[in-house]
Amino acid sequence: MSDRYRRGIDVAEKLAAEKISHFVDSGVAEVAPDFARMVIEFAFGDVYARDTLDLRSRELIAIAVLAATGIAGPQLRLHVESAASVGISKADIIEVLIQVSIYAGFPASLNALSSCHDLLTNDDCLAAACG
Repeated sequence: MSDRYRRGIDVAEKLAAEKISHFVDSGVAEVAPDFARMVIEFAFGDVYARDTLDLRSRELIAIAVLAATGIAGPQLRLHVESAASVGISKADIIEVLIQVSIYAGFPASLNALSSCHDLLTNDDCLAAACG
């Protein structure tokens, strides 16, 4: 296991320990193990591990960008579920999605809200970073 991979796992576990183990053992890893390794090494081991931005800021950015794409519902849900673990509230997420509407359009923000409706209406879920 490379240092980048170990560092990536460490960072990802701070966000969503139960989710990262699921990803590592997922169909992605089964079908494309090199790709799964690259996601852990690059996204979490290289980018998320940098110290210029904290994890809270990085997760807010991830939520905004994933919402703006309009095609990343499952990934958006994962980051919304992880938000509480780095101090992001439901109000923060909703405010980010309102901000996204200016630059990506109302449909992108509305689709993101729809995709995460169950998470955003379940106070226990966000408080416990449920999945």
